[in-house]
Amino acid sequence: MNTRGILRIIFILLLLGINIGCDQVSKSIVRHKLEYYDEVKLLNNHFTLMKVENTGAFLSVGNTLSGPLRLILLNLLPLLAVAVGLGFILTRELSRTTLISVILIVGGGFGNIYDRMRYGSVTDFMHIKFGSLQTGIFNVADVSIMVGMIILLLHAFFKKPDVVETTEEQPEQIN
Repeated sequence: MNTRGILRIIFILLLLGINIGCDQVSKSIVRHKLEYYDEVKLLNNHFTLMKVENTGAFLSVGNTLSGPLRLILLNLLPLLAVAVGLGFILTRELSRTTLISVILIVGGGFGNIYDRMRYGSVTDFMHIKFGSLQTGIFNVADVSIMVGMIILLLHAFFKKPDVVETTEEQPEQIN
């Protein structure tokens, strides 16, 4: 492997480490500093910190599953998806935008899977509300996944098509 390839892998792993680290540090602080369902209201009550444990996936989907189905749907399949994503970014030449967005998705996914496997649930703690518009309770890994998906979708939507140059000579025009 050449120096450029090694530096690329180091860059990817460094960004993944920072992403996962921010998620895990924020969850650790919340686990140690907040009691369950305590509310810390900020920004004129538009942003709230509140510790909850999500035993399911996104918006608690699957929290009533049990046994092998729970293990497969909430642990093994997401772990497989994160591993495939990691393999994808390590083995493909991607645009910088695509690479960063997939790193955000993989890092966020890993952060939540790690929690689910270690603690049996994912620590969520942020809530945003503006009038009747509000979010569910989420964490830094969820933000990472959503930002990565938004960047990836916007990049796909607004990406200019590659221009293919032809080597054929243009026929002379007759005046």
